[in-house]
Amino acid sequence: MAQSTTTIVTTQHVSSGTWTTGICDCCSDMGTCCCALWCFPCMQCQTVSQFGWCFCMPLLDCCMVVSCCLRQKMREQYNIHGSCCDDFCTLCFCYPCAWCQMSREIKTRARSGAVITQQIIHS
Repeated sequence: MAQSTTTIVTTQHVSSGTWTTGICDCCSDMGTCCCALWCFPCMQCQTVSQFGWCFCMPLLDCCMVVSCCLRQKMREQYNIHGSCCDDFCTLCFCYPCAWCQMSREIKTRARSGAVITQQIIHS
């Protein structure tokens, strides 16, 4: 019996320039919302860890320096428009919502990209 392998590559692109979810889109990811509600520092540590930073960075977030730096780096990496002033104001006025948005963004960007599947056909 001959076997043939078919490789299928599916690419999902996330539009750049804007955040994929709004600042108040907590219902779009209830897991993140609940985690933030019950253990906000845990959600923060998980978020920075998923972004590739040391997981304990949020514990050092004096005067929102770490939060602002993370948000700025995310905007740079994902080509999201904005400014340091926007980041600071967003964090100042809605700190938990901004962190939930950043967490959702990391999850969304991690899910996008190439998905490779292989199918072996027996003949």
